[in-house]
Amino acid sequence: MNVYWYLTAPDGHAPWTTDGARTINYRYLQQLARGYDHLGFTGALFATGAHDVWVLGGSLLSYTEDMNFLLAIHPGLIQPTLLAKMAATFQEFSKGRLLLNVVSGDAKMLGAYGMKIPHDERYLMADEYLTIFKRLFAGETVTYEGKYFSVDGAKLALPAGKSIPIPPLWFGGSSEPAIEVAAKHVDTYLSWGETPDEIEQRVNHVNARAAHYGRRLSHGVRLYVILRDTDDAAWAEADRLLSLMDDDAIAANQRFVGGSDSVGQRRMSALHQGKRPARARDLEIAPNLWSGLGLVRPGPGTAIVGSPATVIKTLNDYASRGIETFILSGMPLLEESYRFAEQVLPHLPVRRREVAEKTFTWSTLFDRDPSTLATAPVPPQA
Repeated sequence: MNVYWYLTAPDGHAPWTTDGARTINYRYLQQLARGYDHLGFTGALFATGAHDVWVLGGSLLSYTEDMNFLLAIHPGLIQPTLLAKMAATFQEFSKGRLLLNVVSGDAKMLGAYGMKIPHDERYLMADEYLTIFKRLFAGETVTYEGKYFSVDGAKLALPAGKSIPIPPLWFGGSSEPAIEVAAKHVDTYLSWGETPDEIEQRVNHVNARAAHYGRRLSHGVRLYVILRDTDDAAWAEADRLLSLMDDDAIAANQRFVGGSDSVGQRRMSALHQGKRPARARDLEIAPNLWSGLGLVRPGPGTAIVGSPATVIKTLNDYASRGIETFILSGMPLLEESYRFAEQVLPHLPVRRREVAEKTFTWSTLFDRDPSTLATAPVPPQA
């Protein structure tokens, strides 16, 4: 099992409020990275947000030894050759700890960066993009003329006589065009916080499409965690968070997500319908799963709520449906990472990098077939 923790602003006890938002600066982000690395998480997700993930991730490498860096990328915002060069550099400097989360985003967000491509076409574009990217990491000199990209004689400048393994590709997208891209190209398919029953259906559907291409994917899910010593205390914390969600904060978030053409976002919004109930448990969408955070946070807004035993049981339920990777977070990120690491992580079969610095050599990394790196980027994990 892979367990990642979130490393992206905003943060705080109630980050959608002025008083509950924590000041985020570089020293605090260093503290998060050091903490996650020390606590035993598989890695951290660097999602798109206030900070550029490449600058942030690269600047935090020297503060960590073991954790993986899952960096979000948007196909098309930079050319595939440049992305491959950036990724190869990060792989070299991190000794193979890079993973890429391929995010096609939505029209509103991408429009701010100057990309105005309709929903389904974004996935056709991503297909071309990932095709070029993977060929570059295979060591090819790439000449490609497509609808969206034109590349002439592109090649990665790699260390003499060596190759660098392609970073495992992770991907989330709920629409059929998105699932088609995932089935063809990626190693790990990510879902947002739907119920275990819904996740099982998604896993089976995606696996069927991947099998069509002769491929097998691993699966992950993004969730919040509200962990307390007892179930009652955890639900009391959910009620406290709900009490801090005023009408203005809810309305602001619903305006922000309302114009999204993301199928996943529409599914998340449907879990709460933008309406604040009288008590948190009124938005319990399945045992121990609360959709209330989606009222004030965009993206995946489902939280596991409960005691350590309840959280472990719920995670194992997802695992029994085919989930191998969990991307989790709590509020605040730092304190809740320690709570989770002390009360839950020791009871999970967490996969980490096990190669000590003194035994790591480039030959052990380069001699591997990159296709075996789907869920763990460096030996001895397969």
